[in-house]
Amino acid sequence: MRVYLIDGTYELFRHYFAVPSYRTPDGREVGAVRGVVRSMLSLLEGGATHLGVATDHVIESFRNDMWPGYKTGAGVAPELLDQFPLLEEALAALGVAVWPMTEFEADDALASAAAQAARYAEQVLICTPDKDLAQCVVDRRVVQLDRRSGQVRDAAGVVARFGVPPTSIPDYLALVGDSADGFPGLPGWGAKTAAAVLARFLRIEDIPLDASAWDAPVRGPAALAATLAEQRETALLFKDLATLRADVSIDASADTLRWTGPGRDFEAMAELLGAPVLAETARALAK
Repeated sequence: MRVYLIDGTYELFRHYFAVPSYRTPDGREVGAVRGVVRSMLSLLEGGATHLGVATDHVIESFRNDMWPGYKTGAGVAPELLDQFPLLEEALAALGVAVWPMTEFEADDALASAAAQAARYAEQVLICTPDKDLAQCVVDRRVVQLDRRSGQVRDAAGVVARFGVPPTSIPDYLALVGDSADGFPGLPGWGAKTAAAVLARFLRIEDIPLDASAWDAPVRGPAALAATLAEQRETALLFKDLATLRADVSIDASADTLRWTGPGRDFEAMAELLGAPVLAETARALAK
């Protein structure tokens, strides 16, 4: 059995900017939702039997209390934000498990679902290119799938891409920074430097503050070590921000993720989205 875990926030953003606008008769923009629903049906048509979708019901999370610069919904088009509740409703009507996050983020839900599904599934595919989720990869059992490119990234692929194993991704992001999430990393610590040092020590906590012990091919190790010494607590805070919570209280059991067909209200949802063919496709797949 393969389990597909989908980053609904990424999918909604992607479709909002990639598909034509569609408005309901009362003027409500629903084009992105229609695109995501079509995408989920495409996944089912491709043979998926077990899937779940996590969304950021609100963009803000507990991390905003930890770091004032953490990402918010500011600047996001209202017509995009307004589609999140409808997406969650549409997915539920389709019969797909959906986890709308408020205190936690969609990425935390995906990490938690992956941890649960790995106990019973042959393989878990986390469907997002988001580098944060690379920390959840385990060998070839839990992998990332970029559905746009078809690329599957297993543990070896994470090392090839970032220069560090999956368990070191939070440390890597802490040092390098993550502009998408709103924290800057440490001055002077670029991707190559962070990868070289973490390949040797794996965790920020284990990096010696005496650069002579590094034995890593980096420029200006003394200055980098001084920066780390001065901003160690900040680096550990960034690591905490980048560490996904894999114990969020969600249900990702096999029974919950098994798709058994659309609900009775999906036909009305497809009509609202201006695409009754979605209901016809769902019914055909459920037979």
